[in-house]
Amino acid sequence: MSHFYEYKDLIKEGDLVLAWLSRDNLKPIIVKAGEVFNTRYGAFQHNDMIGMPFGSQIAIRTKGSNKFGFIHILQPTPELWSISLPHRTQIVYTPDSSYIMQRMQCSPYSRVIEAGTGSGSFSHAFARTVGHLFSYEFHEVRYEQAKQEFEDHGLLASGNTTITHRDVCKEGFEIRKGDTTSHVFSEEDENEKVEIAADCVFLDLPAPWEAVLNLDSVISKGKKVNLCCFSPCIEQVDKTIEVLEENGWHDIETVEIQGRQYEARRQMVRKLDDAIERLKDVKRRKQNASERRQKNVEQNSETETSQEPKEGSDESKPTEKTNFNPFGKGTRVKEGDPNYEWIQVSKIESEIKSHTSFLTFASKVVDLTRDDAQVQSYLSAFEEETKTLSKREQRRLKALANKEKNNS
Repeated sequence: MSHFYEYKDLIKEGDLVLAWLSRDNLKPIIVKAGEVFNTRYGAFQHNDMIGMPFGSQIAIRTKGSNKFGFIHILQPTPELWSISLPHRTQIVYTPDSSYIMQRMQCSPYSRVIEAGTGSGSFSHAFARTVGHLFSYEFHEVRYEQAKQEFEDHGLLASGNTTITHRDVCKEGFEIRKGDTTSHVFSEEDENEKVEIAADCVFLDLPAPWEAVLNLDSVISKGKKVNLCCFSPCIEQVDKTIEVLEENGWHDIETVEIQGRQYEARRQMVRKLDDAIERLKDVKRRKQNASERRQKNVEQNSETETSQEPKEGSDESKPTEKTNFNPFGKGTRVKEGDPNYEWIQVSKIESEIKSHTSFLTFASKVVDLTRDDAQVQSYLSAFEEETKTLSKREQRRLKALANKEKNNS
């Protein structure tokens, strides 16, 4: 069973888990009895994880102190995996991938082409959602790494994922017997090839316009086909749109996703009395500083006339440490300190994160002919259903009329 398809309650030996260290720091672990996961928070025994529910907090006492270090053990999902995976290439993050899948109308009945595989981040999201994923990677080392990763995560065993080593811009998308692919062919037919019939296409390539020319033989003939090109540069977008228009693609649109996170936190209530007290404190500290400077000048002038220090002279006292200042710097107070009044607020990132790529969407219908026989069968079935519903409605109304008659 793949953790990316189904959920389970308890951690078993051999499971892939994600150790949550901080919001942006997750580490993948294969749980093995007797091994240790070392972090800056301490050393965590794998034996302590086995049998625990996913989402549990694992805590240990750190050496040389009385404090505790802890991590959370999470079940992997495509969203969490995109944060923790080893980067072989630039990846498609969740804000982009979720929008792309929604725009391409991906469903459990979809057959998707993905080129190229890269680090496999988007592949995991596709594999969880669609009916079958055909992923292509031209780089041999990255292909082998991604294939091994898919095997470890159960994507290939599920039967809905096929990864192929191919330069789709030059060699196209068709998968035949003898190609370097994860698909298992039968031994009888030497000319066997995989029926792809994709209705969703995602191209993450340096030159997607070259791959567009090879799509007609592998996309669905009886469905509307949706396409998305992931391109970092606007020059790539310009060339891609030109080729899409020349090859019968329509509804072309380019968008850019920019995200900004909101964080819930508590903020200390700032009152007018606090501001007045702060102004008084600033004035008082300035006056004390001025008096100390004047006193130092007088002492220095006396020292020049007499090398011996004057008896009974007082050394300047250090400035007292200011109390907490809600309007600026001062003593740090822990958020939520019960000695102060707090309100719940939301904090947003100061800057919108820059884009990763432009997303160019298009669609195409290959076969525009109409099957009159099939249309007639659909209409007949609809008419029969309408008649059935009408009779049912008539019986319901008749029963209500009889009930009102009996009550009267």
